[in-house]
Amino acid sequence: MGAQKSLTVCLFFFSTCYSLSRFCSKLKHLDLTSCVSITNSSLKGISEGCRNLEYLNLSWCDQITKDGIEALVRGCRGLKALLLRGCTQLEDEALKHIQNYCHELVSLNLQSCSRITDEGVVQICRGCHRLQALCLSGCSNLTDASLTALALNCPRLQILEAARCSHLTDAGFTLLARNCHDLEKMDLEECILITDSTLIQLSIHCPKLQALSLSHCELITDDGILHLSNSTCGHERLRVLELDNCLLITDVALEHLENCRGLERLELYDCQQVTRAGIKRMRAQLPHVKVHAYFAPVTPPTAVGGSGQRLCRCCVIL
Repeated sequence: MGAQKSLTVCLFFFSTCYSLSRFCSKLKHLDLTSCVSITNSSLKGISEGCRNLEYLNLSWCDQITKDGIEALVRGCRGLKALLLRGCTQLEDEALKHIQNYCHELVSLNLQSCSRITDEGVVQICRGCHRLQALCLSGCSNLTDASLTALALNCPRLQILEAARCSHLTDAGFTLLARNCHDLEKMDLEECILITDSTLIQLSIHCPKLQALSLSHCELITDDGILHLSNSTCGHERLRVLELDNCLLITDVALEHLENCRGLERLELYDCQQVTRAGIKRMRAQLPHVKVHAYFAPVTPPTAVGGSGQRLCRCCVIL
């Protein structure tokens, strides 16, 4: 029933975008998420009449190309939020069109737009200086050149999501931290090249940081957590910290985090050097914090005579 309803909505928008444009000229907020029938022609229709549009969500409308984006932004120049998650046909030229016309843009989501490169991000940064939130997660071609462009052009940036951007390094995040002091949320999951140096720079220059994901950043150590927890953001602002699969993190890091009195949630899945005892000691100091962790069951001993089956640590014995 849900799938049928979704399909009906998608077909409705495909066949009536021009009517929407004609009769809803004051429309400001439009969400077309997963309406897979939306095409470049649909966006052209919207752009011709909905020129007051400020928020548009086109996530997972995977037929859209640069031509549709060009038609859209030529007519809707007041867009402040544009969500393009999963629009997999978009390339750098689409971002060039956004740069040329959407100077009021404050939020842009490009999650899983895997064809985007540094060239496109640089263009966006040069044209959209008011940008406050940018999602680049899954844009795996990006390098520190994108972070440099953000640092030099977008000083108001508050949210950066760059999960699975595995070419980003400490050098790029250092420049970003030194120029974007309003950062509040960062998702750096699987930015596998960053080290404690990034945490040191964030600790010094980003006092408003509230949520930080470092999952699968396997070079992060207890020393980086020490700097974070002793900083202004650690003492006053930090609410969420995700450290899943940070294999060098130990109970010492949990002792440092006792300084983060406002911490509300801590993710520790597959942190193999963290113990139940360490978590218990930390929660004695921070009873309100929610800690999510996983401890594999103990490997059972080999049966006498060697005939019993031996299970790995990840197996649950029933």
